[in-house]
Amino acid sequence: MSAHTTLSFMPLSWDRCGVMGIVNVTPDSFSDGGQWLDPGRAVAHGLELVAEGADLIDVGGESTRPGAKRITREEELRRVLPVVRGLVAGGVQVSIDTMRSSVARAALEAGACMINDVSGGLADPNMAEVAASSGVPFVVMHWRGHSDAMDLLADYADVRADVADELHRRVDAVVSAGVDPGQVIIDPGLGFAKDRDDDWQLLAGIDELTRLGFPVLVGASRKRFLGALLADPVTGVPRAARARDAATTAVSALAAARGAWAVRVHDVAASADAVRVGSALRRSEARTDRQPWPAALSTR
Repeated sequence: MSAHTTLSFMPLSWDRCGVMGIVNVTPDSFSDGGQWLDPGRAVAHGLELVAEGADLIDVGGESTRPGAKRITREEELRRVLPVVRGLVAGGVQVSIDTMRSSVARAALEAGACMINDVSGGLADPNMAEVAASSGVPFVVMHWRGHSDAMDLLADYADVRADVADELHRRVDAVVSAGVDPGQVIIDPGLGFAKDRDDDWQLLAGIDELTRLGFPVLVGASRKRFLGALLADPVTGVPRAARARDAATTAVSALAAARGAWAVRVHDVAASADAVRVGSALRRSEARTDRQPWPAALSTR
């Protein structure tokens, strides 16, 4: 498939960069594990995020934090299905965050309208078939291995070129399996088999990723590279995950300005404003009638 494939439609499109709110129905996610295990609380939280400006809600039942172990299919279904059903009943557009095709299929039957697979279909060879048969938007993230070993896989000759190439080959694979190119959204996978410098380089190159011809999802919320950036200047201890939201908001504005399709965040209200700032800046930069800055006045 050509890098310049023309999309047949833009999935879940808005007039600016979108905001995906996170609802982790897990006991062990790195920043909010255990907060939303109760289905009623999880649904209420998702509705609150929508009220704060989320365009869709990403529901996940399996932690992908560094070092996390996998849970059973049955446990994942038990966690996510009541939340998906509850949010859909409340009129919310729901994405299912899963690496299992059977969980994706069940969530779609419960009303979810998007699949967000951090493995890009590599963890379950049947995922592409589920995406293809459903026709829903399908997030293909850059991934090199499961969370318990991914930190050992952060080895790149040129992280921007390598991630772009691996994503392009993954998209080719899912399209060959029947997925319409117009369903595909790509995600560089910040923090997944990446060190902190890799994450910054990928963020700086978001506009390059958009040239692959697919919408780009950016998931930087509360991640380790932000904690390292904001580390205590005396002790070197990284900033706590929940204290990284202001930095996440800054990334949301930058991602929008570089052409990201959406950002995936825990703190929705601030990012809902930030993406509007970034998107407005991008539109201004794209105007063809811009006038150059006036020449500086000569000194007398």
